[in-house]
Amino acid sequence: MEPLLPQVKPQRGGRWRDHRQVVEGMIFKDRTGCPWRDLPERFGPWQTVQHRFYRWAEDGTWERILTALQAEADAAGELDWTVSVDSTIVRAHQHAAGAKGGSRKPSAAPEEA
Repeated sequence: MEPLLPQVKPQRGGRWRDHRQVVEGMIFKDRTGCPWRDLPERFGPWQTVQHRFYRWAEDGTWERILTALQAEADAAGELDWTVSVDSTIVRAHQHAAGAKGGSRKPSAAPEEA
């Protein structure tokens, strides 16, 4: 995956965070579902991880990675392109969603014999 990522180059004299560390932060966020702000410090500043994730989404980096990995898996015979799509739609009347409206009268008590 590394050759498919953008070149590591410091911008504006700052220290560039390693791609591996940042990608691991992205994977951690995806697996746990935690907010960006709750990323553990071992992945670096959460803002860096978030900014790079969105920048790569915008510039097409994720699409290039997906395409390359799919091509590699397909060439190795590890990808099954069989797809099954099923869609069932049952339309109901707008009044079918709730219980019967109105008030119900209690039934009369049975007569004692």
